[in-house]
Amino acid sequence: MDAPSQPIGRFDSLKVSTFQRLWFGGMFVFLAMQTQQIARAWLAFDLTGTNTALGGVLIGFGVSGLFAIPAGGVIADRFDKRMVIVMTQLVNVVTTLAIAGAIETETIAYWMIVLASVIGGATISILAPSRIAMTAELVDREQLTNAVMLSNMSAQVTRVIGPGIAGVLIGISFVGVVGVYYLSALLSVGAVFLSLTLPASPPARRRSTGPVEDLAEGIRYTRADPELVRLLVASLLIIMFGFAHQAFLPAIVIDLFDRGSGSLGALTMSSALGAVVTSFVLANTPRDQLSRRQGLASYGLGCALLVFAVAPTFATALVALFFVGCGMAGFQALNGSLVLATADMEYHGRVQSLIMLSFSAFGLAALPFGILADAVGLRETMVGMGVAVLLAAIQSDVWRRRNDARSDPTHFEEL
Repeated sequence: MDAPSQPIGRFDSLKVSTFQRLWFGGMFVFLAMQTQQIARAWLAFDLTGTNTALGGVLIGFGVSGLFAIPAGGVIADRFDKRMVIVMTQLVNVVTTLAIAGAIETETIAYWMIVLASVIGGATISILAPSRIAMTAELVDREQLTNAVMLSNMSAQVTRVIGPGIAGVLIGISFVGVVGVYYLSALLSVGAVFLSLTLPASPPARRRSTGPVEDLAEGIRYTRADPELVRLLVASLLIIMFGFAHQAFLPAIVIDLFDRGSGSLGALTMSSALGAVVTSFVLANTPRDQLSRRQGLASYGLGCALLVFAVAPTFATALVALFFVGCGMAGFQALNGSLVLATADMEYHGRVQSLIMLSFSAFGLAALPFGILADAVGLRETMVGMGVAVLLAAIQSDVWRRRNDARSDPTHFEEL
C-alpha cells in the first residue's frame, strides 16, 4: 500500500501563474452565472407564479446538458481547451445581452427564459470538462486536489457574493432584473479576456477515430474501472436529489416565509458561505482521505436537507441551508478530486463529462419535483429529497468498501 499522503498548503496551487489566470477567469464565469441564476428564477416566478415554471427553467438546462455534456468531454479531449473556454464564454455574453434587450423592450416572455437556460446549460456543459481537464495540465499531480478545491471555493465565493448583489440590484427600481443581466454580461466579457491569456492546450494525442468512437471509448474506459462507476452513480443520485432544492428557493422565500428578494439572496448566501468554509477546510485534504470525507459530506447533505425541509422559521432555514452548502460543496469537490485522481489524463475530459451528466439529471428532475411540490407540498417534497440523499450515501459507502476489499483483501475485515 502507498504511504499516506501529506497535506500541502491550502493555496499551494495558486503559486502556479497559469492556474491563477484560469482560477480568476473561472471566478468571473461563476459570478456571472450566479447573479443571472437569481435574476432568471425571480423573473420566471414573477411571470408565472408557479413552482412548475421554476422547474421548467431548470429542465431546459438539464435537457441541453444531456446532449452537450458528452459532446463537451469529447471536445475537451480533441481540441484546444483554451479555444473551447473562450468560445463558450462569448456565447454566454450574446445570450445574456439578448435577454437584457428583451426586458428593456418589454417583450420578455417565459419561453425566452427557458431558451436562455437551454443555451446556458449547453455552454457550461461544453466549457466545464475543458476547464477541469486543463486544471490537471497546469498543476502537479500532488497539487491537483488543492486546485480542484480552490476552483470549487471560487465558485462558492461567487455564490456568497452573487446572490447578494443580485438581490440588492433587483430591489433597486432603476436597476432591477435587467441591471443584473447587464452585470452578468460584463463579467463574462472579463472572463473572456482572462481566458485569452492562458497557454494553448492541445489534445494529449492526435486521434484517428471519430468523435462518436471517442465517446464510446470513454464510456468503455469508465465502465472498466469499478471506482469510476461508483463515483458516477454517487454523483448522479446525490446531485439529482440533493441539489434540486435550489430551483425552489424563490417559492420558499415567498410562499413559506412571505419575504422578498433580499431574503432570497440571504438564503443563497447562507448556503454559499457554508460551501466556502467547507472548501477552505478541505483544500489540503490528503489523497488517501478523499473517499472517507466524500462519504461524510454525503451524509451531512442528506441530514441538513431534512432539517431545512421542516424549518419552522426563516432563521432556522438560514442555519440549515448553511450546512446544506457545506454538504454540497464537500461532496462535489471531493467527488471531482477522486475522479481526476483515478482517471488517466487523456480521458479526463470524457470522464468528467460523464460525471457532469449528474447536473443534467438534477435539471431534468426539477420539473417533476416542481409538479410534485405543487401537488403535495413543497416541504414534503424536500423531505423526500433528503431521504433519497441519505439512501444514496449508504449505497455508495457500501460500494466503496466492496471496491476496497477487491483491491486489498485485508479490507474484508472492515465488512
